[in-house]
Amino acid sequence: MAKLQPVRGTHDLLGEDARRHRHVIETALATASRYGFSEIQTPIFEFTEVFARTLGETSDVVSKEMYSFTDRGDESITLRPEGTAGVARAFISGGLTQDLPLKLFYQGPMFRYERPQKGRQRQFHQIGVELIGVPTPQADIEVITVGADILDALGIFDGIVLELNTLGDTKSRHAYRDALVEYLMGHKDGLSEDSLRRLEANPLRILDSKDEGDRKIVADAPSFGDYLNAASEDFYGSVKQGLDAVGIPYRQNDRLVRGLDYYCHTAYEFVTDRLGAQGTVMAGGRYDGLIETMGGPSTPGVGWAAGIERIAMMIEAPVAPARPLSLIPVGEDATIAAIKLAHDLRKAGHSVEMGYSGNLGKRMKRANKLGASHAVIIGETELEKGVATIRDLDTGSQVEVALDKIGDHLGAEA
Repeated sequence: MAKLQPVRGTHDLLGEDARRHRHVIETALATASRYGFSEIQTPIFEFTEVFARTLGETSDVVSKEMYSFTDRGDESITLRPEGTAGVARAFISGGLTQDLPLKLFYQGPMFRYERPQKGRQRQFHQIGVELIGVPTPQADIEVITVGADILDALGIFDGIVLELNTLGDTKSRHAYRDALVEYLMGHKDGLSEDSLRRLEANPLRILDSKDEGDRKIVADAPSFGDYLNAASEDFYGSVKQGLDAVGIPYRQNDRLVRGLDYYCHTAYEFVTDRLGAQGTVMAGGRYDGLIETMGGPSTPGVGWAAGIERIAMMIEAPVAPARPLSLIPVGEDATIAAIKLAHDLRKAGHSVEMGYSGNLGKRMKRANKLGASHAVIIGETELEKGVATIRDLDTGSQVEVALDKIGDHLGAEA
């Protein structure tokens, strides 16, 4: 029988990896809560149309990367490849228009069939925020600021740069799209197969193509800034003014785009050179047309998502949990007393590991392997005297302490 292995592109979280993962989530949630964001958990799978509508049929995610299947009810189901679509669906199906503005934080696993590499897995995890119902630049500023504060609270903001761009309003976007298509049609012979496919359906996506031939063509493409109307320039100016006010530096990136029509105005990414090819740490933008595209009321929104695995690789190792006590009963009569003592100590706040079996020497070796601070030994002699022998595993010294005073004794030592 073949040896069972994790599926390619998935990984187990244990020990320090699990602590890093949890630290990212807890730090992000604590920071976002100070901004008034509350947690939302959406299902791991949705009807396929939730993602097909929002991500676009021509996107790589929909055409190549989604984990979709037909369930027993003959429904097409997809494991979520990202978080925003599920939040938008929850807003619509939950009838949450009366609760606007909504400030939501999410975290959890996402799924995409990609080539696994450092910082990119087929099951990966994200944190994200969505601010729904605010059409003004203040929302963009707040969402970017909470992202920066989370990265700062995690101790990695100094190694990260905020890249910023504007996609303008609908009129500006359409004017730029027409100019871009006209330019690209003149270089059609040099475009990659993917870009040729996008030329009609989603031309803005060509701007962030990774193909070297596409990049050379795009380098001389028209600039978005030349097609912004006054309203779009004012919006973008307010966003930059707000970021200046809170002291968040940024750099302009004219090639930073979001390809679908429901995106508008601000697009941004926090990037780093500390992760090799996978340089994006956190990315987002304004999506005023998304909820309407999904069949809901016209509702503005802005948000971002960040990969937990990528952030976890950048942070310092979180503090390990407190060293446990190793409770070692010797003999059957001591077992019940040890079980009660372990329960009392745990309720008092101590971490306790039970030495279940083996001779005293083996159980002491296990206590040292666990990194225990003390071994608490109860044998027949100790039971008769109503005490336990407490051995300091760092110094080797030991004392006898009454069973009902052990918590006080260990608390005093700590």
